[in-house]
Amino acid sequence: MTVAKKKLEETPPPEEEVEEPAPEAAEKPAEAPRARRGRGRRPVKEAQARAAKKPKPVKLPLAENEVHVYSLDGDVVKNIELPAVFRAPLRFDLIRRAVTAFQANRRQPYGPSRKAGMRHSVRWSGKGHGVSRVPRIRGTMIGAQAPGTVGGRKGHGPKPWADWSQKINAKERTKARNAALSALHQAEIVSRRGHRFDENRTLPIVVENAFEDLWKSLEQDREGRREREEEHADRIGATKRSVEVLRALGVFEDVERAARGTHIRAGRGKMRGRRYRTPRSVLFVATKADSLARLFRNLPGVEVVTPGGLNAEVLAPGGDPGRLTVFTESALEALRGWAA
Repeated sequence: MTVAKKKLEETPPPEEEVEEPAPEAAEKPAEAPRARRGRGRRPVKEAQARAAKKPKPVKLPLAENEVHVYSLDGDVVKNIELPAVFRAPLRFDLIRRAVTAFQANRRQPYGPSRKAGMRHSVRWSGKGHGVSRVPRIRGTMIGAQAPGTVGGRKGHGPKPWADWSQKINAKERTKARNAALSALHQAEIVSRRGHRFDENRTLPIVVENAFEDLWKSLEQDREGRREREEEHADRIGATKRSVEVLRALGVFEDVERAARGTHIRAGRGKMRGRRYRTPRSVLFVATKADSLARLFRNLPGVEVVTPGGLNAEVLAPGGDPGRLTVFTESALEALRGWAA
Protein backbone atom coordinates (compact mmCIF):
# COMPACT_ATOMS: atom_id res chain seq x y z
CA MET A 1 0.00 0.00 0.00
CA THR A 2 2.78 2.41 0.81
CA VAL A 3 4.43 1.78 -2.56
CA ALA A 4 1.12 2.45 -4.38
CA LYS A 5 0.58 5.70 -2.42
CA LYS A 6 4.05 6.91 -3.28
CA LYS A 7 3.41 6.28 -6.96
CA LEU A 8 0.13 8.26 -6.80
CA GLU A 9 1.69 11.15 -4.94
CA GLU A 10 4.52 11.45 -7.41
CA THR A 11 3.87 14.22 -9.89
CA PRO A 12 3.61 13.08 -13.48
CA PRO A 13 6.49 13.96 -15.76
CA PRO A 14 6.08 17.13 -17.82
CA GLU A 15 4.67 16.67 -21.34
CA GLU A 16 7.11 17.07 -24.17
CA GLU A 17 6.55 20.21 -26.16
CA VAL A 18 5.87 19.63 -29.84
CA GLU A 19 7.81 21.96 -32.02
CA GLU A 20 5.53 23.89 -34.37
CA PRO A 21 6.75 24.24 -37.91
CA ALA A 22 8.06 27.58 -38.96
CA PRO A 23 5.56 29.78 -40.81
CA GLU A 24 7.76 29.78 -43.88
CA ALA A 25 7.82 25.99 -43.97
CA ALA A 26 4.02 25.76 -43.55
CA GLU A 27 3.30 28.20 -46.36
CA LYS A 28 5.80 26.64 -48.76
CA PRO A 29 3.86 24.87 -51.54
CA ALA A 30 4.62 21.29 -52.37
CA GLU A 31 7.00 20.92 -55.22
CA ALA A 32 5.65 19.39 -58.40
CA PRO A 33 7.16 16.05 -59.22
CA ARG A 34 9.87 16.27 -61.77
CA ALA A 35 9.10 14.90 -65.16
CA ARG A 36 11.01 11.82 -66.07
CA ARG A 37 13.13 12.46 -69.05
CA GLY A 38 13.00 9.67 -71.49
CA ARG A 39 12.01 8.69 -74.92
CA GLY A 40 8.71 10.27 -76.03
CA ARG A 41 8.21 12.38 -72.85
CA ARG A 42 7.97 16.15 -72.56
CA PRO A 43 8.70 18.42 -69.57
CA VAL A 44 5.81 19.16 -67.23
CA LYS A 45 5.60 22.85 -68.07
CA GLU A 46 5.43 22.18 -71.79
CA ALA A 47 2.77 19.50 -71.31
CA GLN A 48 0.70 21.82 -69.11
CA ALA A 49 0.97 24.58 -71.69
CA ARG A 50 -0.21 22.26 -74.45
CA ALA A 51 -3.08 20.97 -72.34
CA ALA A 52 -4.26 24.48 -71.45
CA LYS A 53 -7.53 25.23 -73.22
CA LYS A 54 -7.92 28.28 -75.38
CA PRO A 55 -10.01 31.02 -73.79
CA LYS A 56 -13.58 30.79 -74.97
CA PRO A 57 -15.14 33.88 -76.59
CA VAL A 58 -17.30 36.01 -74.35
CA LYS A 59 -20.99 35.20 -74.75
CA LEU A 60 -23.42 38.09 -74.79
CA PRO A 61 -26.73 37.52 -72.98
CA LEU A 62 -29.48 36.57 -75.42
CA ALA A 63 -33.07 37.72 -75.40
CA GLU A 64 -35.92 35.72 -76.82
CA ASN A 65 -35.68 35.10 -80.58
CA GLU A 66 -32.09 36.44 -80.72
CA VAL A 67 -28.92 34.79 -82.01
CA HIS A 68 -25.22 35.63 -82.00
CA VAL A 69 -23.40 37.12 -84.95
CA TYR A 70 -19.99 35.49 -85.42
CA SER A 71 -16.82 36.75 -87.04
CA LEU A 72 -14.69 34.72 -89.45
CA ASP A 73 -12.59 33.64 -86.44
CA GLY A 74 -15.64 32.28 -84.60
CA ASP A 75 -15.86 35.10 -82.03
CA VAL A 76 -19.17 36.62 -80.96
CA VAL A 77 -19.47 40.11 -82.44
CA LYS A 78 -23.00 41.11 -81.40
CA ASN A 79 -26.56 39.88 -81.04
CA ILE A 80 -29.25 40.16 -83.70
CA GLU A 81 -32.99 39.53 -83.63
CA LEU A 82 -34.34 36.93 -86.05
CA PRO A 83 -37.00 37.97 -88.57
CA ALA A 84 -40.64 37.24 -87.80
CA VAL A 85 -40.71 34.39 -90.33
CA PHE A 86 -38.66 32.27 -87.90
CA ARG A 87 -41.65 32.26 -85.53
CA ALA A 88 -43.93 30.54 -88.05
CA PRO A 89 -45.76 27.41 -86.81
CA LEU A 90 -44.13 24.08 -87.58
CA ARG A 91 -46.16 22.16 -90.17
CA PHE A 92 -44.39 18.89 -90.93
CA ASP A 93 -47.28 17.76 -93.13
CA LEU A 94 -47.04 20.81 -95.38
CA ILE A 95 -43.25 20.46 -95.64
CA ARG A 96 -43.53 16.83 -96.76
CA ARG A 97 -46.34 17.72 -99.20
CA ALA A 98 -44.37 20.57 -100.79
CA VAL A 99 -41.16 18.52 -101.12
CA THR A 100 -43.08 15.63 -102.70
CA ALA A 101 -44.61 18.04 -105.22
CA PHE A 102 -41.18 19.50 -106.07
CA GLN A 103 -39.77 16.03 -106.71
CA ALA A 104 -42.78 14.87 -108.74
CA ASN A 105 -42.76 17.96 -110.99
CA ARG A 106 -39.06 17.50 -111.65
CA ARG A 107 -39.48 13.85 -112.65
CA GLN A 108 -38.59 13.12 -116.27
CA PRO A 109 -40.90 10.78 -118.23
CA TYR A 110 -39.27 7.70 -119.72
CA GLY A 111 -40.25 4.41 -121.33
CA PRO A 112 -39.29 1.86 -123.98
CA SER A 113 -39.71 2.31 -127.72
CA ARG A 114 -43.01 1.17 -129.15
CA LYS A 115 -41.22 -1.45 -131.29
CA ALA A 116 -38.81 -2.63 -128.59
CA GLY A 117 -38.67 -6.43 -128.49
CA MET A 118 -40.86 -6.74 -131.59
CA ARG A 119 -38.13 -6.84 -134.26
CA HIS A 120 -38.25 -10.60 -134.91
CA SER A 121 -39.66 -12.83 -137.57
CA VAL A 122 -41.70 -15.19 -135.43
CA ARG A 123 -44.45 -17.73 -135.91
CA TRP A 124 -46.83 -19.77 -133.78
CA SER A 125 -47.13 -23.38 -134.67
CA GLY A 126 -50.58 -23.69 -133.17
CA LYS A 127 -52.06 -26.15 -130.70
CA GLY A 128 -51.54 -29.88 -130.53
CA HIS A 129 -47.79 -30.06 -131.04
CA GLY A 130 -46.83 -30.71 -127.40
CA VAL A 131 -44.98 -27.39 -126.94
CA SER A 132 -45.94 -24.18 -125.22
CA ARG A 133 -47.84 -21.56 -127.17
CA VAL A 134 -44.91 -19.10 -127.43
CA PRO A 135 -44.05 -17.30 -130.66
CA ARG A 136 -40.76 -18.67 -131.96
CA ILE A 137 -38.19 -17.48 -134.49
CA ARG A 138 -38.88 -19.08 -137.84
CA GLY A 139 -36.92 -22.24 -138.47
CA THR A 140 -35.91 -22.63 -134.80
CA MET A 141 -37.43 -23.47 -131.45
CA ILE A 142 -36.14 -20.21 -129.87
CA GLY A 143 -38.89 -18.18 -128.25
CA ALA A 144 -38.98 -14.46 -129.00
CA GLN A 145 -41.15 -11.33 -128.86
CA ALA A 146 -43.31 -12.55 -125.97
CA PRO A 147 -42.82 -10.83 -122.57
CA GLY A 148 -41.42 -13.99 -120.97
CA THR A 149 -38.73 -14.63 -123.58
CA VAL A 150 -35.15 -13.41 -123.84
CA GLY A 151 -35.08 -10.17 -125.82
CA GLY A 152 -38.86 -9.93 -125.81
CA ARG A 153 -41.02 -6.91 -125.23
CA LYS A 154 -41.90 -5.51 -121.82
CA GLY A 155 -45.13 -6.80 -120.37
CA HIS A 156 -46.33 -3.59 -118.75
CA GLY A 157 -43.40 -1.22 -119.10
CA PRO A 158 -43.32 2.45 -118.02
CA LYS A 159 -45.37 4.74 -120.24
CA PRO A 160 -43.52 7.84 -121.51
CA TRP A 161 -46.82 9.69 -121.80
CA ALA A 162 -47.62 9.24 -118.10
CA ASP A 163 -48.11 12.44 -116.07
CA TRP A 164 -46.57 12.33 -112.56
CA SER A 165 -46.90 16.03 -111.76
CA GLN A 166 -48.65 17.21 -108.60
CA LYS A 167 -50.37 20.48 -107.85
CA ILE A 168 -49.95 22.46 -104.63
CA ASN A 169 -51.48 25.79 -103.67
CA ALA A 170 -49.25 28.85 -103.50
CA LYS A 171 -50.25 29.51 -99.87
CA GLU A 172 -49.38 25.93 -98.91
CA ARG A 173 -45.99 26.26 -100.61
CA THR A 174 -45.28 29.52 -98.76
CA LYS A 175 -46.32 28.10 -95.40
CA ALA A 176 -44.15 25.05 -95.99
CA ARG A 177 -41.14 27.27 -96.67
CA ASN A 178 -41.79 29.36 -93.56
CA ALA A 179 -42.21 26.24 -91.43
CA ALA A 180 -38.88 24.90 -92.73
CA LEU A 181 -37.24 28.23 -91.81
CA SER A 182 -38.74 28.05 -88.32
CA ALA A 183 -37.20 24.59 -87.81
CA LEU A 184 -33.69 25.99 -88.42
CA HIS A 185 -33.83 27.79 -85.05
CA GLN A 186 -34.37 24.60 -83.00
CA ALA A 187 -31.17 22.70 -82.23
CA GLU A 188 -33.05 19.53 -81.29
CA ILE A 189 -34.63 19.22 -84.75
CA VAL A 190 -31.32 20.00 -86.49
CA SER A 191 -29.39 17.39 -84.50
CA ARG A 192 -32.19 14.83 -84.97
CA ARG A 193 -31.71 15.17 -88.72
CA GLY A 194 -28.12 13.95 -88.26
CA HIS A 195 -26.12 17.17 -88.52
CA ARG A 196 -22.96 17.67 -86.43
CA PHE A 197 -22.15 21.12 -85.03
CA ASP A 198 -20.80 22.90 -81.98
CA GLU A 199 -23.41 22.86 -79.22
CA ASN A 200 -22.37 26.32 -78.03
CA ARG A 201 -23.44 27.94 -81.31
CA THR A 202 -26.82 29.59 -81.70
CA LEU A 203 -28.90 28.36 -84.64
CA PRO A 204 -29.19 29.41 -87.33
CA ILE A 205 -25.55 30.49 -87.47
CA VAL A 206 -25.19 34.12 -88.58
CA VAL A 207 -21.85 35.43 -89.90
CA GLU A 208 -20.76 38.98 -90.55
CA ASN A 209 -20.88 40.32 -94.13
CA ALA A 210 -17.12 39.97 -94.59
CA PHE A 211 -17.87 36.30 -95.19
CA GLU A 212 -19.21 37.14 -98.67
CA ASP A 213 -15.96 38.87 -99.67
CA LEU A 214 -13.68 35.91 -98.90
CA TRP A 215 -13.16 34.99 -102.56
CA LYS A 216 -12.32 38.58 -103.47
CA SER A 217 -9.72 38.80 -100.70
CA LEU A 218 -8.16 35.51 -101.84
CA GLU A 219 -7.87 36.84 -105.40
CA GLN A 220 -6.18 39.99 -104.11
CA ASP A 221 -3.67 37.88 -102.19
CA ARG A 222 -2.92 35.90 -105.35
CA GLU A 223 -2.28 39.08 -107.33
CA GLY A 224 0.13 40.25 -104.62
CA ARG A 225 2.06 36.97 -104.80
CA ARG A 226 2.25 37.25 -108.57
CA GLU A 227 3.75 40.72 -108.33
CA ARG A 228 6.34 39.45 -105.85
CA GLU A 229 6.97 36.46 -108.15
CA GLU A 230 6.64 33.97 -105.33
CA GLU A 231 6.58 30.21 -105.84
CA HIS A 232 3.14 28.73 -106.59
CA ALA A 233 1.75 32.23 -106.97
CA ASP A 234 -1.18 31.04 -109.12
CA ARG A 235 -2.68 28.95 -106.33
CA ILE A 236 -5.58 30.62 -104.59
CA GLY A 237 -6.03 28.22 -101.63
CA ALA A 238 -9.82 28.50 -101.56
CA THR A 239 -10.50 25.09 -100.04
CA LYS A 240 -7.90 25.57 -97.32
CA ARG A 241 -9.35 28.95 -96.34
CA SER A 242 -12.93 27.65 -96.41
CA VAL A 243 -12.01 24.75 -94.09
CA GLU A 244 -10.43 27.22 -91.65
CA VAL A 245 -13.62 29.30 -91.55
CA LEU A 246 -15.86 26.25 -91.11
CA ARG A 247 -13.71 25.00 -88.25
CA ALA A 248 -13.95 28.40 -86.56
CA LEU A 249 -17.74 28.39 -86.93
CA GLY A 250 -17.97 24.85 -85.54
CA VAL A 251 -19.66 23.19 -88.55
CA PHE A 252 -16.76 21.43 -90.29
CA GLU A 253 -17.59 18.18 -88.52
CA ASP A 254 -20.79 18.03 -90.56
CA VAL A 255 -18.81 18.30 -93.81
CA GLU A 256 -16.67 15.38 -92.66
CA ARG A 257 -19.88 13.42 -91.98
CA ALA A 258 -20.99 14.03 -95.57
CA ALA A 259 -17.60 12.92 -96.88
CA ARG A 260 -17.79 9.68 -94.89
CA GLY A 261 -21.34 9.02 -96.09
CA THR A 262 -20.58 9.36 -99.81
CA HIS A 263 -21.17 5.98 -101.45
CA ILE A 264 -21.83 4.35 -104.82
CA ARG A 265 -25.45 4.36 -105.87
CA ALA A 266 -27.30 1.06 -106.12
CA GLY A 267 -28.96 0.18 -109.42
CA ARG A 268 -28.74 1.32 -113.03
CA GLY A 269 -28.27 4.96 -112.09
CA LYS A 270 -24.55 4.41 -111.51
CA MET A 271 -24.20 4.00 -115.33
CA ARG A 272 -26.18 7.15 -116.14
CA GLY A 273 -23.97 9.91 -114.82
CA ARG A 274 -25.04 9.72 -111.17
CA ARG A 275 -22.68 7.13 -109.76
CA TYR A 276 -22.27 8.56 -106.24
CA ARG A 277 -24.75 9.65 -103.60
CA THR A 278 -23.66 12.32 -101.13
CA PRO A 279 -25.52 13.33 -97.94
CA ARG A 280 -26.62 16.95 -97.64
CA SER A 281 -24.40 19.07 -95.43
CA VAL A 282 -24.25 22.81 -94.58
CA LEU A 283 -26.46 25.26 -96.46
CA PHE A 284 -25.07 28.79 -96.96
CA VAL A 285 -27.49 31.65 -97.62
CA ALA A 286 -25.81 34.80 -98.94
CA THR A 287 -26.60 37.69 -101.25
CA LYS A 288 -23.40 37.03 -103.26
CA ALA A 289 -23.91 33.33 -103.85
CA ASP A 290 -21.66 33.04 -106.93
CA SER A 291 -18.43 33.91 -105.15
CA LEU A 292 -19.22 31.67 -102.16
CA ALA A 293 -20.13 28.79 -104.47
CA ARG A 294 -16.63 28.97 -105.97
CA LEU A 295 -15.20 28.94 -102.47
CA PHE A 296 -17.05 25.82 -101.24
CA ARG A 297 -17.46 23.81 -104.45
CA ASN A 298 -14.85 21.21 -103.42
CA LEU A 299 -16.57 20.35 -100.13
CA PRO A 300 -19.10 17.47 -100.26
CA GLY A 301 -22.74 18.15 -99.47
CA VAL A 302 -22.34 21.96 -99.21
CA GLU A 303 -24.81 24.21 -101.06
CA VAL A 304 -24.94 27.98 -101.53
CA VAL A 305 -28.17 29.83 -102.39
CA THR A 306 -29.54 33.36 -102.31
CA PRO A 307 -32.53 34.32 -100.11
CA GLY A 308 -34.74 34.23 -103.21
CA GLY A 309 -33.75 30.62 -103.86
CA LEU A 310 -35.04 29.30 -100.53
CA ASN A 311 -37.86 26.79 -100.66
CA ALA A 312 -39.06 23.77 -98.70
CA GLU A 313 -36.90 21.29 -100.63
CA VAL A 314 -33.67 23.27 -100.11
CA LEU A 315 -34.35 23.85 -96.40
CA ALA A 316 -35.71 20.33 -95.75
CA PRO A 317 -34.19 17.83 -98.23
CA GLY A 318 -36.26 14.67 -98.49
CA GLY A 319 -39.06 16.31 -96.47
CA ASP A 320 -37.10 16.21 -93.18
CA PRO A 321 -36.85 19.75 -91.70
CA GLY A 322 -33.92 21.12 -89.72
CA ARG A 323 -31.01 21.53 -92.13
CA LEU A 324 -27.84 23.08 -90.71
CA THR A 325 -27.81 26.59 -92.22
CA VAL A 326 -25.40 29.55 -92.14
CA PHE A 327 -26.75 33.04 -92.95
CA THR A 328 -24.86 36.23 -93.62
CA GLU A 329 -26.17 39.41 -92.03
CA SER A 330 -27.31 40.87 -95.35
CA ALA A 331 -29.11 37.64 -96.28
CA LEU A 332 -30.89 37.60 -92.92
CA GLU A 333 -31.97 41.20 -93.40
CA ALA A 334 -33.53 40.23 -96.74
CA LEU A 335 -35.99 38.02 -94.83
CA ARG A 336 -37.35 40.89 -92.73
CA GLY A 337 -40.21 41.54 -95.10
CA TRP A 338 -41.39 37.92 -95.19
CA ALA A 339 -44.62 37.37 -93.31
CA ALA A 340 -44.99 34.40 -91.01
